[in-house]
Amino acid sequence: MNRYIAFLRGINVGGHNSLPMKTLETILGNLGLENIRTYIQSGNVVFDYSGQDAFLLSQKIKSEIDQQFCFSPLVIILTLPEFEIAVANNPFASQVSDPKNLHFGFLASKPEQPDIIRMESLKANSEQFLLMGRVFYLFAPMGIGKSKLATLVEKLLGVPMTDRNFRTVQKLLEIAHTPYNQTIDH
Repeated sequence: MNRYIAFLRGINVGGHNSLPMKTLETILGNLGLENIRTYIQSGNVVFDYSGQDAFLLSQKIKSEIDQQFCFSPLVIILTLPEFEIAVANNPFASQVSDPKNLHFGFLASKPEQPDIIRMESLKANSEQFLLMGRVFYLFAPMGIGKSKLATLVEKLLGVPMTDRNFRTVQKLLEIAHTPYNQTIDH
């Protein structure tokens, strides 16, 4: 069994695409996943799976949700080592006073032709970003909601993505390293 972290984009947002976490856990269990744990209602899941093809699994999850709920969320799955590397490579960790202002954008694939020049022109003077493989780091100390770059980054990268703030990323790492039968404070 290997440990994975899945990110589902666009569920339980503003009363749309409602998917209770208990129902999601049942769907995932029916697909052969084990030791399933969710974190908050926005589609963060840690689980164990004996398969190796994360992309195929993401398509199965998306299809099953579509069949049952008539919407198809983006599902991005990382192995635990991929997730650990993304956290370890965080270039802005030492600068963050509020973890809500640092976001990890998890990408469906590595961008082939990201428009870095346009990103540079959009970012505020206080903002910093870095693209590393399938992760886009954005540090926006004035708040992510005020960032022009944050609103256009997916288009400029040219690949689907979903982002999580540093607090959520840290919590998911903790959950991933906690034995399944141990309780975790949310």
